[in-house]
Amino acid sequence: MRDAGPVTGRIVLMGPSGAGKSVIGRSLADRLGLPFTDADDLHPEENLAKMRAGTPLEDADRMPWLDRVAEVLHGSPQGGVVACSALALRYRRRLAAGVADLVFVHLDVPAEELEKRMRERAHFMPPSLLASQLRTLEPLGPDENGFLVRNTGAVEDVLDRIVASLPRG
Repeated sequence: MRDAGPVTGRIVLMGPSGAGKSVIGRSLADRLGLPFTDADDLHPEENLAKMRAGTPLEDADRMPWLDRVAEVLHGSPQGGVVACSALALRYRRRLAAGVADLVFVHLDVPAEELEKRMRERAHFMPPSLLASQLRTLEPLGPDENGFLVRNTGAVEDVLDRIVASLPRG
């Protein structure tokens, strides 16, 4: 494991379900000595019930949830790691409003691997919703503070790639 050096700021690990946001996020937070929040834990029960039933969320469902995630980011001026899908630019803009040091790390995983991961785990998000997530996914734009990392291979290797690309304080 390499020394991360002084990484500052708030980090959102983004991507569709199955991308590894929670696993990589917890490990990254541990490595950097930062608090970790899984945005899945902030969903209201109504959202969870919808997803369990195989119904994609609409913006009206997502926006109050994203506001809760943004509250966590605003409440972590010392830095923190958040696992949040943040699939669309409008969602990322909502999260980034007023958080100058926010960095998005898009965990990239081939669609076939995402589906395989989703089928092999116990989670409220059924594999049937993957297609709608992939349709919603908008790549990071050049005006966004973030980067893409391929989430394949050992967790430590993925962490090394992320840490090497994070801004230093």
